[in-house]
Amino acid sequence: MDIVAACRAFVSVSSHGSFTAGAAAARIPQSVASRRIAALEQHFGARLLDRTSRTATLTAFGRDMLPSARRLVELAEAMQDEAERARSRPFRMAVPAVCGPLPLARLVADGTACGLTLDLHPADPRERAELARTQEVRAALIAVPADRAVWRIPLGLAETGGPHSTPIYLETLRAGRADRDSRRRRVWIQPEDDVPHIRDRIIRLRDSLGLQPVQVVVGPALVTAAAAVLASDDLLLCSPAQATELGLNWRPIGELDPARGYDITAAHPEDADRIATLPHRGIARCLGLPDARAETTGNGDAR
Repeated sequence: MDIVAACRAFVSVSSHGSFTAGAAAARIPQSVASRRIAALEQHFGARLLDRTSRTATLTAFGRDMLPSARRLVELAEAMQDEAERARSRPFRMAVPAVCGPLPLARLVADGTACGLTLDLHPADPRERAELARTQEVRAALIAVPADRAVWRIPLGLAETGGPHSTPIYLETLRAGRADRDSRRRRVWIQPEDDVPHIRDRIIRLRDSLGLQPVQVVVGPALVTAAAAVLASDDLLLCSPAQATELGLNWRPIGELDPARGYDITAAHPEDADRIATLPHRGIARCLGLPDARAETTGNGDAR
């Protein structure tokens, strides 16, 4: 027996003094209301209502039980309201600050279709990790080495020059004797790539090629790094999607193939399960993978 449904029928019928009116108010057939109250009487072992052809009046036992039945019904309704509010409560998730507004808007729309109200918080890698650690967000897209990633985004160097399809080698940035005193061409690293598994590889390559320390610069913001590249012959470490957005020509790096790697972290398994309902294609778009490559393989590489 559904004791809440039975109590709801009992409260409604007793309040209206009629099975017909009470069942209508409870939005159930009269026969259902009668069966539920009969089951409740059998459960308690005493009659709750005296029935006539037109009326239903409380027995002494029914009068004693009505307050408890009403409280149970009110509590059940309050729990239902709280459950609906909990389902619609915004789900705060930290995402990379480099994600564009349109892909993020599409991801929020995907979440709505999955019954998830997303509240996205753009942040740099360190802040995303800290927000996840302190549980200020319920989930976060964190930076991880590419070989452990669910999503992998290739990185290369972008410049203002004309289109080229060939790789660019960092060894070509080494100054010769004739231009030893001229300004050295720089590689700018943006905050999203200021993580050990990306930054340190570039720095090790710089040192092995004999480039000057100032030729690899970590910019305080993407805008700062991009502005420096737009105003000079410097290079920006970025994804192909970012290069297109900035109007730059993207080329792979000849000596290595760096990549951003991303995974999802959540403090609670149920939060991880909710994020898992989102389409991987939508998250891939946000991270910079074009539609044609937005599906992932088992290790996260785009197909």
